Parts: sequence; C-alpha cells; structure tokens
Amino acid sequence: MELVRGIQNLRPRHRGCVATIGNFDGVHAGHQAILKRLRADSARMNLPGCVVIFEPQPREYFSPGDAPPRLTRLRDKLALLETQGVDRVLCLSFNRRLREMSAEQFVQQILIDGLGVKHLEVGDDFRFGCDRSGDFAFLQGSGERHGFTVEAANTVAESGERISSTRVRQVLAEGDFSLAERLLGRPFSISGRVLHGQKLGRQLGAPTANVQLKRLRAPLQGVYRVSVELNGVTQKGVANIGSRPTVDGDGQAHLEVHLLDFDGDLYGRRITVVFHEKLRDEQRFDSLDALKAAIKADFAAARAQWGL
Repeated sequence: MELVRGIQNLRPRHRGCVATIGNFDGVHAGHQAILKRLRADSARMNLPGCVVIFEPQPREYFSPGDAPPRLTRLRDKLALLETQGVDRVLCLSFNRRLREMSAEQFVQQILIDGLGVKHLEVGDDFRFGCDRSGDFAFLQGSGERHGFTVEAANTVAESGERISSTRVRQVLAEGDFSLAERLLGRPFSISGRVLHGQKLGRQLGAPTANVQLKRLRAPLQGVYRVSVELNGVTQKGVANIGSRPTVDGDGQAHLEVHLLDFDGDLYGRRITVVFHEKLRDEQRFDSLDALKAAIKADFAAARAQWGL
C-alpha cells in the first residue's frame, strides 16, 4: 500500500482511481464493507483503490478539547487499511488551507486534478468544503459534469443499529468488549511503544510497561483484564488507562500494563494490548498502601477470570 502525504505529493501516476473519503477511525465492520466494495470497483474498472483520510481529524482541528477519543491512531489505521487490500491512501493535512477550501475547489483540486477519480463512494450524509457546503447531491452533479460516478455507501447494522465509530466508543465505554469485537470485526486493542516511566509500579510490587498512547484522549478509562502477544506467546495481564490520580499524574491519559507471571525487559518494544474485560473504574486512593491493596485485588480478579 502506498501512502501519499498531502496533495503536494500527488504525481501524474496517481491520476486515475476509484476512491472513498472519510476518517475511517477504527476501520470497523461498516468501514470494511465500504472497502470491500472499493476493492470490487477497483477490480471491475482495473484501477487502484484509494482512501482519502484527514490528519488531524476535522473535529480534532476545530475543537481539540471536545473531539471524541480516537479508536486508532494514524499508524494503526494505515496498517488496518492495508489489511483490507487498499492500494493507496491520500492523507490530507487538515489545516487552515483545507478548512477554507470551497466544495468546488475540493472537487477540482483533489478529486479531479489530483486523483483523477473515476468512481467515488461516500456516505449519503457526507459533507465537505468550507462551512460543509458540499454534500452527496453536489458530488453527483460534479460527477456528471466531470465524468466520474458517485455511489452512496450502504449502512451496515448490528442488532438493528448502524455501525459507526461513535457506537464503538459507546460500547467500549460500557465495557461490552464482546459487542465491540462484533462491531470492529476483531478484538479491541491499543498498540504502542513501551517507554520508561516513573518506575512507581516497582515500588508497589507491580512493575508495569508504560505504553505510548500518542492520542489526545483514550477511548477507555479504568482497570482492565488484558492480553499481549510476545514472541508468539499470549501473556495475560492487567492494564490501567487513566490519569493516575493517586500519584499526582500530569492529567494526560496513560496506558500501563502489568503482565502476570512475566519477568522480562519490554523497553523500546512495540506491543499490542488486547482488552477483554473491565475490572473497575479508575479511582483516587487516600494512600499508596490503599492503592497497593487495590492493585493486589485487581490481579486476583484477573487471575480468577483467566483461571490461573
């Protein structure tokens, strides 16, 4: 899969494709249905399939404090798109220039001059351009004038409800990881590199791997039963996502993972943490001894669920 960062890096060889546009946060089952049709259209028209995404995501640009937490950061999103057979990703920087681009300019500069789109698939509620002036009907009219076809992406439902990134976030917040797996088409996980932390876990008898989140907000908060794949072996563990209120954290979300019955060095490694069950909410304790007792109880609960 080829990644093109910005319209300034589009070349003549990139012209001629079938495309879809969106955030694709989580690359969930609804997204996967769109990408399946993209692959089919790509094969039918003998053209590469291109996904157009934005970085940061538009709501992160307009209101970073209120933007929904990401299900997948950019690196993981790209990896998931590649597994779906996408030929090319155009990642557009969502900045002032793009924000002020009219719907007509977006179509002309990106879809026509940049990508030479022959077929486009988007949701029928898709809006774009300055002040969201462009919509599905506008794209259809543009396609008729400029020679590309436009198709509405069909809604994909689970248990009668539309699958969306918003719904996945809601389900994760409720701790329903079984339903989240059905919506995503895979277990929910977070990947990142293990960094050096405060080493407080060692003092509490629970050494943890401090995993780099690289996102404004995390989609989970609390203590969870998790697993991590290491050297082909599934290591069972407990993870905490939160701001560490008992130890005067920095207010940012942190992911800390303790692997049960594991003794090894994880610093510098990229790991993927798979979430299975919520054990409790994050809370502030009156003392480190109280925190230590809670951690011990978390480990016991996880062990019981794992059957250890």
